[in-house]
Amino acid sequence: MSNFFDLFIALIVAAVTYGTPLLFGTLGEVLTEKSGSLNLGVEGIMFMGGAVGLGSVFYYEKAAGAGTSGLAAVAIGIVCAFLAGAFASLLFSFLTITLRANQNVTGLALAIFGTGVGQFLGEYMRVSEGGYISISSGLAAFFQSPPFPAFLRRIPVVGNVLFGHSAFFYLGVLTAVGMHWYLNRTRSGLYLRSVGESPATADAAGINVTRYKYLAAVIGGGVSAIGGMVYIMTIAGCVWNHEGLSGEGWLAVALVIFCLWRPLSAIWGSVLFGALMILYLRLALPFVPTQLYKILPYVVTVAVLIVSSMRNNKEKQPPASLGLSYFREDR
Repeated sequence: MSNFFDLFIALIVAAVTYGTPLLFGTLGEVLTEKSGSLNLGVEGIMFMGGAVGLGSVFYYEKAAGAGTSGLAAVAIGIVCAFLAGAFASLLFSFLTITLRANQNVTGLALAIFGTGVGQFLGEYMRVSEGGYISISSGLAAFFQSPPFPAFLRRIPVVGNVLFGHSAFFYLGVLTAVGMHWYLNRTRSGLYLRSVGESPATADAAGINVTRYKYLAAVIGGGVSAIGGMVYIMTIAGCVWNHEGLSGEGWLAVALVIFCLWRPLSAIWGSVLFGALMILYLRLALPFVPTQLYKILPYVVTVAVLIVSSMRNNKEKQPPASLGLSYFREDR
């Protein structure tokens, strides 16, 4: 019984680790979709965030040498990854909002473009440095170690579950809570939701539809890109792997549907998806192919989508104008 409990606790901790990049990717896409923009390029955005985030920390440590600060490295990684995702989303916004290009096609093109840019940057750094792009073990531990004192993790039963994760998980939880508060308790957040539900009505009420769509997409893209950086810095061991992020962005898009466009639901949803992602390592059955384990998150998402559609509950549906371009002249 004790061994089973230990395995269960280890599964939860691993699920949180694997779910944290998904949490950032999902929160960014939730914010984007709340404005009515459907950005399917999260995969490419996370690739760019991973490559730029790792590269910025690597070159910072190389320049600072013995004076490297762990807090400064984390801040640099987050800011640079955010800017990379914001830039990619700015391109998406310009094409879909200003030029009114098809959002589905543009998002898929961004996924391919961003993946290519991220892989190019990662391989360019690797070749130019003559080896793997990685940071020192001491600095890597700063990214991966829990921010709480060790005695808290030794608390029976709940110690590792509550205090055994990297600082990025707690930052993601705070981001989710802040986003929930913003969308439901602030005037600006209500304006953003109204833009996603009915841009024509919002425009008639004097709300700047274009500005809200741009800001939501750009900020949302930046948040999603942080998820790519978190993956590289925690799961990938602070070493660039051009195939490591494959599928993370698509899982984040699926998780948006699974959590029904609710930031708070993204917290437990990301942990669940993280558990499903690593289940084949923790609960391997010889007669079940690994590929079946890996499609579980998508199967669960489809099931949730079917159930929510059958209930026809407006609160569990996507924003009414999601994926539709707004033409003010047609108002």
